[in-house]
Amino acid sequence: MSIIKQVSLLSAGCQPWYRDVCDCSRDCSFAYSSTLATYIYKLDDQYRRFKLDSVICEHRKTISAIAWNPHDSNLIASSSADHTIIVYNVAQQKVEAKLEDTKGVPCCIGWCPFSPDTLAFIQDRGPLFLWKYSLQGDSNTGVQPCKDCAGFNSAVTVFRYHHKSFGKIAFGHTDGSISICVQGIKSQKHILYPDERKDGSSSAEQDHQNPVHNLLWDPLSSDYLLVANFKHGLRLVDTQALTVIMTFTLPSIAARISTLAWMSSGPGMFITGDMNVGILRVWTVARSSPLHSLKLKKTGFHSLIAFESDQLSQACSSAKVNSKKTDYISSTSEVCTKQATAAGVTYTPPTGHALCAFSDGGVGLYDLGKQKWVFLRDQGHIETIFDCKFKPDNSDLLATASFDGTIKVWDVNTMEAVHTSSGNEGIIYHLSWAPADLNCIAAATARSGCFIWDIGKGKIIKRFLEHGKSSVYCIAWNQKESQRIASAGGDNNCVVRLVDGTVIAKLKHPAAVFGCDWSEHNKDMLATSCDDKIVRVFYMLANSEHALKVFSGHTAKVFSVRWSPLKDGIICSGSDDMTVRVWDYTQEACVQVLRGHTGPVRGLLWNPELPHLLISGSWDFSIRIWDTRDGSCLGEVKDHAADVYGLTCHPARPMIMASASRDSTVRIWSLCPLVSSLEISILAGKPLRELIASSDAPLSADSMPLLHGTRSKALLLQRGNDNDSKQKLLQRFSQFFTAPGGATNLWNLVDVIRGKAMADMPESYSKGILHIKHLIDSKTVCIIIANNTLK
Repeated sequence: MSIIKQVSLLSAGCQPWYRDVCDCSRDCSFAYSSTLATYIYKLDDQYRRFKLDSVICEHRKTISAIAWNPHDSNLIASSSADHTIIVYNVAQQKVEAKLEDTKGVPCCIGWCPFSPDTLAFIQDRGPLFLWKYSLQGDSNTGVQPCKDCAGFNSAVTVFRYHHKSFGKIAFGHTDGSISICVQGIKSQKHILYPDERKDGSSSAEQDHQNPVHNLLWDPLSSDYLLVANFKHGLRLVDTQALTVIMTFTLPSIAARISTLAWMSSGPGMFITGDMNVGILRVWTVARSSPLHSLKLKKTGFHSLIAFESDQLSQACSSAKVNSKKTDYISSTSEVCTKQATAAGVTYTPPTGHALCAFSDGGVGLYDLGKQKWVFLRDQGHIETIFDCKFKPDNSDLLATASFDGTIKVWDVNTMEAVHTSSGNEGIIYHLSWAPADLNCIAAATARSGCFIWDIGKGKIIKRFLEHGKSSVYCIAWNQKESQRIASAGGDNNCVVRLVDGTVIAKLKHPAAVFGCDWSEHNKDMLATSCDDKIVRVFYMLANSEHALKVFSGHTAKVFSVRWSPLKDGIICSGSDDMTVRVWDYTQEACVQVLRGHTGPVRGLLWNPELPHLLISGSWDFSIRIWDTRDGSCLGEVKDHAADVYGLTCHPARPMIMASASRDSTVRIWSLCPLVSSLEISILAGKPLRELIASSDAPLSADSMPLLHGTRSKALLLQRGNDNDSKQKLLQRFSQFFTAPGGATNLWNLVDVIRGKAMADMPESYSKGILHIKHLIDSKTVCIIIANNTLK
């Protein structure tokens, strides 16, 4: 049995770099891509809500497009900046076929309507390539260029097959033109510029300033094409006559259409999403102005897909609706949807749903008929997450720092963001919580120095620029002395300052400093890791720029360094030499070298209860669990799809840890199998004093693991002062060992069984699973209220 298992996942948002990164299948499923992963959501028939079904992590560089097979809803294709295309079988969770070298980055991919096993892709100016993926052999077997779709004057932004006319394809270009090609008929290629110039001339100033953002064939016509340009807005084009049938009018000059979709439920009806603000507009080809406008979010649309399914409509109509206004709301969502209907127009909302992706990474499924969100995930990071940390005084709050320039604070019980920084800080490499209940976070950035973000005030209250224009890679808020903050930067300095900005030490190094960490046993001891392969220890009271101790042994730069929270004088360091070293400050020596990673080591974490347990994360995509007594690797997981950077754990839940990665996800892990013997002993009623070690207890590799941390000792003292039954003991230790999200509700139900009244239950109980007798009481009250209302 594995000693580490994933218990929850915080999915990333939809990436804003490429356009075709959302799609729907014929059944009740939809998909979107972050930078490195594709997320598949399916409708749960029992609970009538969408749940994450699978995460596809097969690409090593940014995903450029995805497309669901219209003939087989189990197959989804994706292309990437690593010049590969993958056909993935969602049902079987495996790669069906892989094209290794596309000779470039496909900007768009699409399934051929009349050949279920053929996928088309294109990059730059073409040609369009056709890949018959079912032909197995070497990596390029079955790939043929389409000579009738080649030699374009401008790079292709998007292409779409006609759903009925065999081989007919529309292409949109970066210069704003469109091309219509029919496979097998060379003479059918036409060019139409947005300003309707017949000669096709284009000045250098105009080129690439008016790209085609999206285009779609009219489902009721063989020749009509709906086109959205950056500058010239929205037009309905007759591709046979090469004329513009209708130019649609936007409410203002500043409005830009980012994406569009036809609605099959209403003939001639389509929807669009604005680029700058999250306004969804409903149109008909019979009029030039929109019928109806809804502001769904503050941020603009990135993608929009019509999602029309009878099964989905039936499921949503029978689903129980939570009436709370806070459902599916974030800092960028509209609490009340703002609506506007054209004057003198009788508007009937179209039936069906729209899969919406926004520029801030948000993804949602909107019911157009009922005008409400069925699903909304609008808080995930859209880029690499470099660090994650639990709040010192609250094990339910987890902060993350990302390449996308934001810090987010998550409630790990619901995996929803409760706070988000304003952004615009560039790359944020590292973060550190203020000690105790101070509600602030210090952050290190690539170009904006360091700053302190006050979560309560929702703003940055202090900025530090001592590192100049150099990147700051690490920041550490002293947990024993709340006035001190240390930071490590590319300017070869580790700066120690007070929170008011007063610099008290500037520790010069011979090369870039990547890591710094305060000792939890001595508030004046600071360790650093450097590009010169050295780990240093400084003593602040010495008032010297020279290190008190110097540890050498790594053969490449040392990126991270961590003091042990349980063993005084023990330090670990992770290096680009792919090793983790454990140092004993008192012996001035390396006492263990941990080998096994096949890439540079980035994340390091000591367990707060088991002094010998060390966790590391690496560029080899793995997390490893080490026993530092003998240097053995106890376990390894490779669930992340990219480099693992941040690792964190909270003393209140020592067997639960979180990890952050370049795959833009945060994952929560359980290490409980390591201490299963302890859990059994507690259930069996073994005296707690035999399970919790004294501070000087020797470590033995053969004996049952003992708890050494401050939190377990506090539980022991609490037990000694507790006059209640064994239930309280089990309750405290279940919350101590298990993952968040269910233990509290479980013990609330136990209290109900033991006779506790509903009025005496905490507020959180009503938000979780209710006991059947309270559920019946709630239904009875609702019926009485309804009857009184009718009277």
